Amino acid sequence: MNSATDQPDRWTRIAAASPQNVNLAEGALLIAAEEYEDLDVDGYLRRIDEMGATLHRRLRSDISATEALLALNRYVFEELGFSGNPDDYYDPRNSYLNDVVDRRLGIPITLAILYIEIGRRIGLQLHGVSFPSHFLVKCTVRDGTIILDPYAQGASLGMGELRQRLHMLAKDLRVDDKLMKAMLAAAAPNDVFARILRNLRAIYLSKSDRLRALGASNRILTLLPHAAEEYRERGQLYLELECFRAALTDFRSYLRMKPEATDSGTVTRQIAELEPVAARLN
Repeated sequence: MNSATDQPDRWTRIAAASPQNVNLAEGALLIAAEEYEDLDVDGYLRRIDEMGATLHRRLRSDISATEALLALNRYVFEELGFSGNPDDYYDPRNSYLNDVVDRRLGIPITLAILYIEIGRRIGLQLHGVSFPSHFLVKCTVRDGTIILDPYAQGASLGMGELRQRLHMLAKDLRVDDKLMKAMLAAAAPNDVFARILRNLRAIYLSKSDRLRALGASNRILTLLPHAAEEYRERGQLYLELECFRAALTDFRSYLRMKPEATDSGTVTRQIAELEPVAARLN
């Protein structure tokens, strides 16, 4: 069993690793290890390895990518019984990959990570897609690219349906080919992990658990140290926790990185109010 004391260093290493060297399941499990102190990250990775190995042994060596996708869908969703959890979508366990493996329930992003990692073990070129409001997966095949929805048991999505989903989010949005290409770009591992952490932060905040939300913000900034908005978000958490100096530092970082932000006036006023408070703490 991996030591819990090793996990912070392991997280730092995975956050700094080259994208091609990152195991998405490992990163997701390290996020879960923040909640589950004694989580056996390597034990769960071995379970996922075994899932991939079991399916790989069943497939012909000359199987096409399309056939392999169909086999992956049958194995993951029919045989193993993984599915979405619409009845309790915001249960934090849906965002912890160990719970997803144990309970066979998840949300789009955690099901996608499991789907990608099992699929890669049978030779499929799978990548996460940070599509608005609903994480997806894309697969490169001989004739192009297939977009898949693991939350819908690996259903293949056409461009028309994807455009419709965007229009449902923003009716006045002009959805051209350039926008669609950007929306369907492969997500970098750190962006995938940050999206999980933002989901968790939102859940924690809905439960008024600001300390756990702060932990999520800290990890997001480990992944994305140049994401200006994350300093503002963390600064607000520090403010609500009455950590005034830390809040002041983060608000200043936000304005330094994004001086023309639309909310710069509001943040400037917050800084002006915090400066005398922080000075009294010296």
